[in-house]
Amino acid sequence: MPTIVRTVADLRAHTRAWRAAGQTIGVVPTMGALHDGHLSLARAARRECDRVITTIFINPMQFNNPDDLLKYPRTEAADATLLATVPVDLIFAPTREEVYPEGFKTVVSVAGVSEPLEGRMRPGHFDGVATVVTKLFGMTLADRGYFGQKDWQQLQVVLRLVRDLNLAVQIVGCETIREADGLAMSSRNVRLTPDGRAKAGVLYRAITTAADDIRAGQSDRMAIREAAEAIRAAGFERVEYIELRDAATLMPSDDPASPRRMLAACWLDGVRLIDNIPV
Repeated sequence: MPTIVRTVADLRAHTRAWRAAGQTIGVVPTMGALHDGHLSLARAARRECDRVITTIFINPMQFNNPDDLLKYPRTEAADATLLATVPVDLIFAPTREEVYPEGFKTVVSVAGVSEPLEGRMRPGHFDGVATVVTKLFGMTLADRGYFGQKDWQQLQVVLRLVRDLNLAVQIVGCETIREADGLAMSSRNVRLTPDGRAKAGVLYRAITTAADDIRAGQSDRMAIREAAEAIRAAGFERVEYIELRDAATLMPSDDPASPRRMLAACWLDGVRLIDNIPV
């Protein structure tokens, strides 16, 4: 089983020794409740780095809904068993007090790319992400950080953060891992009812059809409207947004010659599902 450490002092005892030996360090930040999507990140880090750290920390700063924080699954023992199959070298699972000690006041805020879409729907979320990611990079002394493309906007926020602050870490964005019906793997998927789970794959199929139709010449607006109608017809409670944006800036884009991303957030069984695909 991987070694589990809970303090920065114990973490640094390992990372400083690795650095002194000239070894590269990859970090996979997670909030636990791991699935194959997380493991794919750890495997990528394993291929590319001498040492691999997976962090498990349910970050209270990035939850704008206290009930969502309380419901978030906590499965450290099962997570450690999964990570042993990669294997990772170290699990950093700090307490809240270790990450945010008494008197902690600093907030890292990334303007621009953090503001639309998820930023609009979840105020303060990306400040929490940026703050904890900055701390984890500093704590782990990582050379590379691995993030999934499923959280596309988060990935762009982290890329901008690293560029703007000249952090000495390379960000690696890894492909979204999906279930057989196309549903993007997420720790929240376990909260779906069996009936909801049977419907959930419609989200990916609807936005994929919309992207195909746009490439074939259909108007962006019509394709997105039809995708939303298909999702509602499948039994989703609400379509929060389906939008076509510049892949890097997340600003609205009607230029098919530049990389674009279709991003969606919908509610099913009281669970908020997000997804995105290139267009």
